[in-house]
Amino acid sequence: MTEGSDFRHWDELIPDALGLIFSKLPLQEILTVIPRVCKSWAKAVLGPYCWQEIDIEEWSSRCQPDNVDRMLQMLVNRSGGSLRKLCVTGLHNSNIFSFIADHAGSLQTLRLPRSNISDALVEQIAGRLSAVTFLDLSYCDKISASSLESIGKNCKALVGICRNLHPLHTAGMPLLDDEAYAIAATMPKLEHLEMAYHPLSTKSVMTILSSCPNLEFLDLRGCWDVRLEDKFVAEKFPKLRVLGPLVRDYYERNEWDECSDYSYISDDLAWDFSADYFDDDAESYDDPWDDEDRLEGLELRFYEGIDEVGGGFGWPPSP
Repeated sequence: MTEGSDFRHWDELIPDALGLIFSKLPLQEILTVIPRVCKSWAKAVLGPYCWQEIDIEEWSSRCQPDNVDRMLQMLVNRSGGSLRKLCVTGLHNSNIFSFIADHAGSLQTLRLPRSNISDALVEQIAGRLSAVTFLDLSYCDKISASSLESIGKNCKALVGICRNLHPLHTAGMPLLDDEAYAIAATMPKLEHLEMAYHPLSTKSVMTILSSCPNLEFLDLRGCWDVRLEDKFVAEKFPKLRVLGPLVRDYYERNEWDECSDYSYISDDLAWDFSADYFDDDAESYDDPWDDEDRLEGLELRFYEGIDEVGGGFGWPPSP
């Protein structure tokens, strides 16, 4: 740039400004494109600035559990204790839940749908999730009312919880209100509650309404035994919006079930490779810049190889 210009080079921006900009990009580009533009951008990606909010829910639903664990550990470590939001699905390793809890000091939003978490594990880690204000444990089939009770007693700031169930898992089940009563007894500050396809009774739902005066949204889709009159709700709870129980389609398509065996995933996908290449335990990020031939080879593998494997993700050309 010419001397005295009003404009500055992108690589001269402070790291937190770069991180704020990069956080608006797709995760694939942050991990595989941005670090190769210049050294200052690579430093920003390796620092905590891009990782205060980590959302790999869509990617993790199509990836093998071991690779999800590795990617999650890498990104959480990069957050440097500043993690505020984490969204990931299908976790299976009990150690990864403890790892998340150990780094949850600033965590406010935690989404763990379809994860293999148990009551015993929830009781162990709930005390370390005290800062969480929004929690998603939908389709977690191995937890029960005792988990929700532990969460309610430890997460005093909780204002939103998603505890949706799969309609195929609850079809034909008898009424089961214990989770509703646990929520009513321990989560008085709730503003947002999702309990779709729970075998609930009207009585348990009324207990929630009377115990959670701040409730503004209640998802009861597929809770066929619940009877709430619109007029009654409008008069007694004017701030409350109720979704359901009736829905147009009994079964909402769940793509996760269709790809749960990971049979179509290739080990050569760029995501698996990116987790290796940007591992924080690896050597310094300066290495690729000292070897131009190696850098060119990596770019070919990332952009050409992905088209061969899966038809491409529509990534932009390398800068």
